[in-house]
Amino acid sequence: MRLGVLDVGSNTVHLLVVDAHPGACPLPAHSHKVELRLAQLLDGDGAIGAEGVDRLIAVVREALQAAEDKGVEDLLPFATSAVREASNADEVLARVRAETGVELQVLSGAEEARHTFLAARRWFGWSAGKLLVLDIGGGSLEIAFGMDEEPDAAVSLPLGAGRLTAGWLPGDPPDAEDVRALRRHVRAQIARTVGEFARFGAPDHVVATSKTFKQLARIAGAARSTEGQYVQRELKRESLEAWVPRLAGMTAAQRAELPGVSEGRANQLLAGALVAEGAMDLFGIESVEVCPWALREGVILRKLDHMASA
Repeated sequence: MRLGVLDVGSNTVHLLVVDAHPGACPLPAHSHKVELRLAQLLDGDGAIGAEGVDRLIAVVREALQAAEDKGVEDLLPFATSAVREASNADEVLARVRAETGVELQVLSGAEEARHTFLAARRWFGWSAGKLLVLDIGGGSLEIAFGMDEEPDAAVSLPLGAGRLTAGWLPGDPPDAEDVRALRRHVRAQIARTVGEFARFGAPDHVVATSKTFKQLARIAGAARSTEGQYVQRELKRESLEAWVPRLAGMTAAQRAELPGVSEGRANQLLAGALVAEGAMDLFGIESVEVCPWALREGVILRKLDHMASA
């Protein structure tokens, strides 16, 4: 059957259409993406303003039309941290439901981490052993660890690249003191969670998902996306540590000229790099392998599992 997953994230609203059935690998058929930047549309009270809600509704309608055009039989719509943490989340969800008919399921941070972990586990298989999975989104950082398809530990921290850029790095290029302050904040937040994972022992394989990690790996020399998803891509901490000060000295326009960096994500790449560097350092990780699958694929896989057991 043809499934669609509608991901209302902190940076983008992304419709992913796949051809799938239980027991088979979901095959991408279509992708429709709009950069909405909900995480940066919050007002001083933490609410998504009227203009932001209007834009969200328009984008959801656009995605619904794309899903219909592509013959989607079942749509799985969900929202993550930007909607989850908005002070007017209930009102936003009600308006989206009333004006589009779409019932957005709001995932908790732990659910995000578990779905992403499932996707990584299915991609790498059982031979990967104990997995540690890192995922940097626009609004949050998810960390999950485990031996099975359900992680033994899963946490979500408010360390998304878009959120941190908006709240901590107003300059272009950013002020050096602002960068240092953000670095301290990121590492203090991550350090609180390290002990929760350390009791499970060292991972056999460390995996990173998300656009942020893909772009960081690319500027550090990993294969470009046109070479296909089955090419192994990794990001070494040594390379990342060398790139962080370089990114800090660049404007967003200069970052956008780097290989694999999109204009829309260039402004938040430094914040994402500080989170990635902090996580790899504090968890003692020398390198991560970039996984092509992440949250959206995890949601699809979970749906297929439920279909198979019904």
